[in-house]
Amino acid sequence: MAAPLTLLVIVAVTVRAALYRSSLAALISERVEVTPLIIYCFHFLVDYAEITFMLADVITAVALYLAVKDYNKQVFRKQKYALEADRYPLDCLELIRSPKEMYYIPLKVAMFYLLNPFTILSCVAKSTCGLNNAVIALFILSTIKGNVLLSAVFLSLATYQSIYPLTLCAAALLYLMQRQYIPVNYRRASFWWFLAQYGFMYLGSLFVIVCLSFFLLGSWDYLPSMFEHFRLFFLCVFQINVFFYTVPLSIKLKDHPVFLIFMQLAVISIFKSYPTVGDIALYLAFLPVWSHLHRFLRNIFLVSCVLLACSALFPVLWHLWIYAGSANSNFYYAITLLFNVAQSYWKMWEARSDLRIPEIQPSHTH
Repeated sequence: MAAPLTLLVIVAVTVRAALYRSSLAALISERVEVTPLIIYCFHFLVDYAEITFMLADVITAVALYLAVKDYNKQVFRKQKYALEADRYPLDCLELIRSPKEMYYIPLKVAMFYLLNPFTILSCVAKSTCGLNNAVIALFILSTIKGNVLLSAVFLSLATYQSIYPLTLCAAALLYLMQRQYIPVNYRRASFWWFLAQYGFMYLGSLFVIVCLSFFLLGSWDYLPSMFEHFRLFFLCVFQINVFFYTVPLSIKLKDHPVFLIFMQLAVISIFKSYPTVGDIALYLAFLPVWSHLHRFLRNIFLVSCVLLACSALFPVLWHLWIYAGSANSNFYYAITLLFNVAQSYWKMWEARSDLRIPEIQPSHTH
């Protein structure tokens, strides 16, 4: 699989390099707020910004490829043991994925990310969302590999860039505890000990990163200075949607932590304060992993048409609002709302489909 992946990376980098030389890069680039650590790093990388963002996309794709490859090994092992024990109902046999089908899923995931128009646009615009995606992908890879320390470190780095990846902590804990055969039981000392270990590594890493940014730039203030008179209330109301779904999803999908990560990435892309196309591209890359669930989805053609139509209308309405002046922000808000409604409907049926066939999902590692 190394040769197809290498060819895919070359094609993706070539497309991005060609678009960087076009007028599209200047058209969609804009000024953004970033953290002090990113500012400091780009003091040295400003002359290599294009290479940096292309490299971030490649790192994300390779990390997702390796993570899904390891996850599929666990799924295949689980299926093999279940088939030998004759534990599958007859009506679920058609949902079992063959080794050949699973063999190409990691490559499909990498392809879905690298060749996704949303990913390409995010890279050409030099959006820091691409860097965030790379960190989150490394966090997912470390978690699936079972490396507790690196999982906590990358989660803290992702949380430093944006508070929303904190919602992935529950999924990581569930997966790592299942991998180490630690029961999710509040009466067990082993449960609390592992929770304390992970929390210490996460908070310690986050403390080091924040202190490092302070010593490099000498400033703690990298939050926007808007809405000072009711900042706390504004932040709580504005962000509550992202965190509201973490607990119920974690309870319902506690036996499927990798699918929980997928759902949380979708929730982040839908409900975060200022979502970007790069956020959508990250969770869309995981679609091949659960392609066997698509037969249970309803109105998939209608939802796909809505998503495509909204994607086409985004730049049109943005141009009418910002440049032409013939429309206002309500037009752009309306199309964004419709896009998020379609995503929410789609993710709801993905979750219901996964819960309908729990017996074919790997609940633990053998």
